[in-house]
Amino acid sequence: MTVLSVCNHKGGTGKTTTAIHLAASLGLSGWRTLVIDLDPQGFLSHTMGIEAPPSERTVAQLFDPEVDLNALPFWERSGFDLLPSSDTLTKRMRDLNKPTDVLWVREALQRADLPYDVVLFDTAAAVTVYSLNALVASQHVVVPVLPEYQSVVGAEQTFQTVDLVQDKLNPLLESRWFLLTQVDGRKRIHRTYKKYLREKYGPAVLESVIRTSTALAESREGGTTVFDHDPRARGARDYANAADELVRRIRGETEEQDREATGAVPGDVPLPNEVVNS
Repeated sequence: MTVLSVCNHKGGTGKTTTAIHLAASLGLSGWRTLVIDLDPQGFLSHTMGIEAPPSERTVAQLFDPEVDLNALPFWERSGFDLLPSSDTLTKRMRDLNKPTDVLWVREALQRADLPYDVVLFDTAAAVTVYSLNALVASQHVVVPVLPEYQSVVGAEQTFQTVDLVQDKLNPLLESRWFLLTQVDGRKRIHRTYKKYLREKYGPAVLESVIRTSTALAESREGGTTVFDHDPRARGARDYANAADELVRRIRGETEEQDREATGAVPGDVPLPNEVVNS
């Protein structure tokens, strides 16, 4: 199971839109996907048409060691399942102040045997115990970044936080990637910051970009996505391309780790008699 966080300490970067549409893209591609809304404000849950859900069907259950995640009735949405946020997160935050309180979500996932290929976290636009829980539980991080000053600063700070989490709390956190969002090629400032990020971070910036899109900006009701309304829209195509690139990168890293574990090199495939005699 692949665990992925969508994270940026700065708001207004298209973070929740990215979480929804990457999940929908993965689901439409055949990946069984669970989205977990770890933002106490629950904007993703509201966007998906879930208002004030009962606590026993929310992320609050991740912080109860007696709860089996496999027994939870997740909410079905467009291409993915959803474990929505809960207003109890804000109330509980003051009690989650011990160093080990960043481990709740990882331990909950480890106890469960969930039938998903991908678990994707949406997080708050801030460093909180909940966003740290997501990072500690993740193998990969996507940082949506609008190519403008404040968003880029927030994205770089997020990148540093991810490095710190990898170093101190989660050595299994393999990758972090920037995803440029709301890109308007007509704006000089967008071209400038796009170039800056690619020159400074190189392959850590996804080749795919999410361009400005009216279809993405329009509000939807009933828990649907742009793929339900206009699958040929620019935003739908862009997120589908970004999801495909993520899959390629994740698979590439997995194959590289397998080669390192076995001592194989690219193209080092055993011959039939070697298999028989091994």
